[in-house]
Amino acid sequence: MSAARTGKAGRLGKTALLLSVLLPLPAFAQDDSPYYPPPPVQLGSSHGPALAPTETPSSDKRVGDGTDASSLPSVARAPRNHSITFGGPTNTQGDAATVLADNVALSGEKTLTASGGVVVWYKGTRLIASQVIYDSQNGTVTIAGPIHLTEPGKTGTDDETIVIADSAQLDRNMKDGILRGARLVLAREMQLAAREIRRTGEGRFTTMDRVVASSCQICAANPTPLWEIRARAITHDAEKHTLHFDQPQFRAFGIPVGALPSLTAPDPTVERMSGFLRPLIRTTSQLGFGMKFPYFVTLGDHADVTVTPYVSVSRTRTLELRYRQAFTNGAMEINGGITRDDIDPGTTRGYLFGAAQFSLPRGYRLGVQVQTATDRNYLLDYDITDADRLWSGVTLDRIQRDKLVYARIGNYESLRSDEIDSFTPSLVADAIWMRRWRPGGWIGGEAGLEWSLHGHRRSSKADAFGRDMARSSVNFDWRRSEILPYGFVGALQTEIDADLYHISQDSRYDNWFARIDPILAGELRWPLMRSAGAVTHILEPVLQVVWSPKRDWSRDVPNEDSYLIEFDEGNLFSLDRFPGWDQRESGLRVNAGMTWTRIDPAGWSIALTGGRVFRTDPDPAFYGSGPLGGKQSDWLLAAHYSSNDGLAIANRALFDDSFSISRNELRLGWLKPGLQLSAGYLWMNADPNEDRLRDVSELTATAGWQVRDGWWATTETRYDFTADRAQKAAFGLEYRNECVTMEMGLERRFTSSGDLKPETTFDLGIRLGGFGKQKEGRGTVARRACLR
Repeated sequence: MSAARTGKAGRLGKTALLLSVLLPLPAFAQDDSPYYPPPPVQLGSSHGPALAPTETPSSDKRVGDGTDASSLPSVARAPRNHSITFGGPTNTQGDAATVLADNVALSGEKTLTASGGVVVWYKGTRLIASQVIYDSQNGTVTIAGPIHLTEPGKTGTDDETIVIADSAQLDRNMKDGILRGARLVLAREMQLAAREIRRTGEGRFTTMDRVVASSCQICAANPTPLWEIRARAITHDAEKHTLHFDQPQFRAFGIPVGALPSLTAPDPTVERMSGFLRPLIRTTSQLGFGMKFPYFVTLGDHADVTVTPYVSVSRTRTLELRYRQAFTNGAMEINGGITRDDIDPGTTRGYLFGAAQFSLPRGYRLGVQVQTATDRNYLLDYDITDADRLWSGVTLDRIQRDKLVYARIGNYESLRSDEIDSFTPSLVADAIWMRRWRPGGWIGGEAGLEWSLHGHRRSSKADAFGRDMARSSVNFDWRRSEILPYGFVGALQTEIDADLYHISQDSRYDNWFARIDPILAGELRWPLMRSAGAVTHILEPVLQVVWSPKRDWSRDVPNEDSYLIEFDEGNLFSLDRFPGWDQRESGLRVNAGMTWTRIDPAGWSIALTGGRVFRTDPDPAFYGSGPLGGKQSDWLLAAHYSSNDGLAIANRALFDDSFSISRNELRLGWLKPGLQLSAGYLWMNADPNEDRLRDVSELTATAGWQVRDGWWATTETRYDFTADRAQKAAFGLEYRNECVTMEMGLERRFTSSGDLKPETTFDLGIRLGGFGKQKEGRGTVARRACLR
């Protein structure tokens, strides 16, 4: 296992890629994502193809060292003061009501009668009725319908409430009273029709008798909704945002399917509330048919816990737990599970993942992560993650415009069957300090200074196999570019790297070793542009000469962090293409290349890049193999295409003078309304120096598309052509209309090793609309409309 990092393109790229590997935690999300409802059914793997150009990987998923970063919770909005009231903010006229009507009559000094197109504005509430009688002596308001009561200031929001009734009798504040033949619509979702509505407690409680509730569209031509709940009474608590059902009966397509003595559910505005979440059905080939019953408990506005029992026909007894807490300067989340099942009889299995991140003074961020599991098969059997390495530790960082400070220390736990824990680095520590600045005077350009520390240890005491290392490195770089006559752009660049190593438990190397490597480089570019009509062509040849003393450090420093070497258009003109510090390019070399770009006014563009590296002598650091191993590197040819309709295609190939391809990578992404496609193909020939004993030929694809209104399908596959077998295949289907959401997924994992067997998984989840606030889904919603 690599003890440091992967990927480098120049010194800045080197540090950036190191951070992408080392940062185990995502940035603290300051969005409005609610805690409620529960996460959707997982349709296949949560990890998309690594090759897809339009893929936007989540920051809390796979990182460069093969581990998964544990997730952090999003922060929920503070609960809003939503209630079903006739009152609102006090208007500019105090508590006076504004009445518009065809006729207004005053009987004596105590009774006011308004009739004919009556519109009453009172504290932000608008009442439309045929007649309103106000008796100041008794303090009552009698209203004749049809009645239409709304709050125009909340139209189109989640707080919108509409009341329709035949008649009503209210108190003088229009908060308490009785409405007959009434219908209530909450947040444009839940509809409640009742014979009578009684309002008490200064408008807090609304009790409906002989009521029918549904979030489905109800039309006169088809009055039977997809689902409905009939109850003897429903009470809405505007303060707690709950709906209490007395003797509810659930019906589907008008047919009774179940009943309960009572039921309490959140209204459509609720984001977090204690209670059972929707049950999930999960069927696997090893565990059989099973169900999860998550129970959600709020611990104030800042924390919550979810307890999920999971039972299946194979007599699995699993208890899952999730705890989340938000702080004024951060958040934390802990996920875990404990299991006794028939897959490994008599053994207690489980896992624990946790993450926390906090903002500290002066712009620092502190991150903590814990990951442990009894075995990798458990993580796969219970669809937790397919990561085969776990990391637990602490990080500290501060990123500014021209400065960077980063440190982390932690422990790796390998779950790979071909890795011996005692022979792989377990405890690993890294620290980086970096600064960029622009020197003044005649020097000019841009300079950078970097200091880094690294150390790792193995638990084994065996010679060589238990090697421990520590390194301290200093890097200084400077670059200055100038525009020369005839449009040429010239640049000078220099870099100095110094390292001090301490190596123990390996008799092949000295305990202490120091080295210093200078680099000098000159670069010449000639950007040319030509316009033909509205089409723009850009041609840029580049020639770069790089020199550093010819060295072979393999006898003095073990290579722990620079096995996997990339060669592409991103590092064609890099001074050093090794991803780590242990190996460096040396000798005299010339990097030559050319890029042609065509920009079309129709919104599409295409770019071609070709290049090669020439050396006076083969660099021993490449062991004489691979695309960079000889006096001349393989030819690099890369093509990129993008259009304004969301289509992006990229291909890069490495081949020698006989056109024998050593590596080829094709990526395709298409993102537009109703379609999400991400696919990639990778070919790499075998290279023992990179621990790749056989050719790699793999296709990865994931897609989502709108089948029709309300229907969204997803598919994912990974196929290994070298082994001539699929590694996984998944298909998902989601249906959404105005009152119900159904998600189901089917996945087959074909890989097997040791006691890990191929497995088929089926997931199903159904959610009724109108109970609790729901997140936006993918695709469109099938909304039925009434024909008139």
